[in-house]
Amino acid sequence: MKKIALVTGATSGIGEACARKFAENGYNVIITGRRVDALDQLAAELRGTGAEVLPLAFDVRDREAAAAAINGLPAEWQEIDVLVNNAGGAWGLEPEYTGNYDDWDTMIDTNIKGLLTMTRLIVPGMVERDRGHVVNIGSVAGDAAYAGGNVYCATKSAVKALSDGLRIDVAHTGVRVTNIKPGLVETNFSVTRFHGDKERAAGVYKGIKPLTGADIAESVYYAVSAPAHVQVAEILILATHQASGSVIHRE
Repeated sequence: MKKIALVTGATSGIGEACARKFAENGYNVIITGRRVDALDQLAAELRGTGAEVLPLAFDVRDREAAAAAINGLPAEWQEIDVLVNNAGGAWGLEPEYTGNYDDWDTMIDTNIKGLLTMTRLIVPGMVERDRGHVVNIGSVAGDAAYAGGNVYCATKSAVKALSDGLRIDVAHTGVRVTNIKPGLVETNFSVTRFHGDKERAAGVYKGIKPLTGADIAESVYYAVSAPAHVQVAEILILATHQASGSVIHRE
């Protein structure tokens, strides 16, 4: 019987790469996201690898929609082995004292509350079955704040604390918890942060070869593939010329 992985925010970037990685390695995959067309396109591609794919269109910020989707899973999809809490993002790069209220709400509701919602809906089943793996996509930004990162950094610091707390809560079970902390990854991340300004977003990666979504997916799969008695608690993964969230050497 094939294992099942659920990936949130699977329509692009790290989430899409994770969905592809699990499908290519024999998992059946539940992909979630807000864009129905993108989910359907990805589902069709993944089915070409021989995987069974279930697309679920909802926003993790909408707790009722998330609950309806998860609680309504067909019987053959209910025993989720891997949850990848990837949905998230950064909005804005202003100083904290001039920040945008809506940007703050979006980051807190997605990066923290959305992750909590999915964890609350899926982990009880893992605990009951005494097996499973939760992978939270955090960030190097959760280790230390950087200029303009204030609220985003705070949300990713929360992801670290929530990962650590969950790991404590399930220590009596066979459930494992991993916090993946990427540095610069070239995805739609910066386009989102700058509200669609692609030229400004491109400048974030100028002069450095950044990580890709596939690089992060490799780390996610490495943690999940470890022997059952091995728990990879955290992985910090940076581009070669990035030393921390704020120290980057550009050519």
